[in-house]
Amino acid sequence: MSGDRTKDSAQEFFAEKLSRDFEAQEAKLNHEAAVRLCRAVWKRVATAVQDKCKQWNQVTGEETMVCKETLMGDLRIRCAGRPHQLSIHFDPTRLLVTLKNTARAEHETDIILNIEGYATEAGDRDAHVVHNGKAANADMVLLGELRVLAGMTRQ
Repeated sequence: MSGDRTKDSAQEFFAEKLSRDFEAQEAKLNHEAAVRLCRAVWKRVATAVQDKCKQWNQVTGEETMVCKETLMGDLRIRCAGRPHQLSIHFDPTRLLVTLKNTARAEHETDIILNIEGYATEAGDRDAHVVHNGKAANADMVLLGELRVLAGMTRQ
């Protein structure tokens, strides 16, 4: 009976060790994927920003949202007739995309999107933006920020 308990305890210890090793390996692979693919993720975000501005301008029939790339590679969006701007900054060393909207209320903080790697169903790795621990829908985040920039509510 004592031998069974010892065997069970040893198996439990071994299973926990394998689980910790697996999680550490997954975290390492995810970080490597995020570092390797962060520029591709930024490109997707930047393209989505420019597409949203074009869509907005097509609907209004004028250059309401003006999107410009700075010398540093950041994006700046201005809304015609409004003094505010939306700045979108990419930090490849920290794997962050930061959205600073001067039209946002003072008590609201900047939106910080982390770039994280993940395992795909095909068994390889990809990366995406994450907000508050969950995969972020960049289109919805950007639309909300453009609405605030234009003086509307997020909804």
